[in-house]
Amino acid sequence: MATTMAKALNAALADAMADDDRVIVFGEDVGQLGGVFRITDGLQARFGDKRCFDTPLAEAGIVGFAVGMAMSGLRPVVEMQFDAFAYPAFEQIASHVAKLRNRTRGALSVPIVIRVPYAGGIGGVEHHCDSSEAYYAHTPGLKVVTPATVEDAYSLLREAIADPDPVVFMEPKKLYLLQRRGAAPRGHRAVRPGRSCAGPVVTPLSIAYGPAVPVALEAAEAAREEGWDLEVVDCRTIVPFDDETVTASVRRTGRCVVIQEAQGFAGLGAEIAARVQERCFHALHAPVLRVSGLDIPYPAPMLEHTHLPSVDRVLDAVARLQWDDQPDPRWLPQGSAA
Repeated sequence: MATTMAKALNAALADAMADDDRVIVFGEDVGQLGGVFRITDGLQARFGDKRCFDTPLAEAGIVGFAVGMAMSGLRPVVEMQFDAFAYPAFEQIASHVAKLRNRTRGALSVPIVIRVPYAGGIGGVEHHCDSSEAYYAHTPGLKVVTPATVEDAYSLLREAIADPDPVVFMEPKKLYLLQRRGAAPRGHRAVRPGRSCAGPVVTPLSIAYGPAVPVALEAAEAAREEGWDLEVVDCRTIVPFDDETVTASVRRTGRCVVIQEAQGFAGLGAEIAARVQERCFHALHAPVLRVSGLDIPYPAPMLEHTHLPSVDRVLDAVARLQWDDQPDPRWLPQGSAA
């Protein structure tokens, strides 16, 4: 028996609703239909249309409604049907969801989970594929989470629903059908941000999150053919960021490639690269490199494969890092010797 990420997310919602009658699920087509990706399938039938219901096509209204519910003691979980559909709600998210605890000096908390199916890999048309995580990460007051495995999808969503603060839960659309053997995960366990999947001998380090993690892992498999053992760190949570895991891995490997589907300029990869440089400068044997989407609006489906990071692009970046531990002369000041 195999469990998909979609089923794990559905199980997490069902278990949270069964454990706490304050948990309410709503959004566009999440009730009778069970959502475009069927993540809420069966919840209305099990818990009734007062706890799982459809809303009008008005994202700002959905989130605004959730703010009032959270201020009244409920724990709303709302779905933005697609990543680029969520932009009309951003004013509510940035102006109210993220700021209410600070604005009231802690008197009010807003335990809202905003589920956002995001990123590419499904050949979606315009407005149906986007990598919007940096907008939320740049908004103080929000926690931003993105799972890359079936187990993390369940555990992280349970943690997000239980959190007293607002969480933007970014779900990689292309991983909804990702499978693991066995039944859907169960049990409410705390999960630390960051996860290192390292081999016994480490050379370069690859840092990825969400939809980029399978690309990094596939590149690590291919790298073995070149004699490189590529360590992969799955960040899991974007905010808060797990500096401890990342810096420990960089200091061990001395080389770092950051992978993201979003466009490169001013993306999360730039923030991660800056944090690595600030904390690990003397451990680095080469510059931190980034592999990202192109700096363009998300392309049409037939061009998606040229936009998204690929195994070949990751391996090309890794190859650029493969030199001796002595500083490469290209990175020394003019006139200096290694």
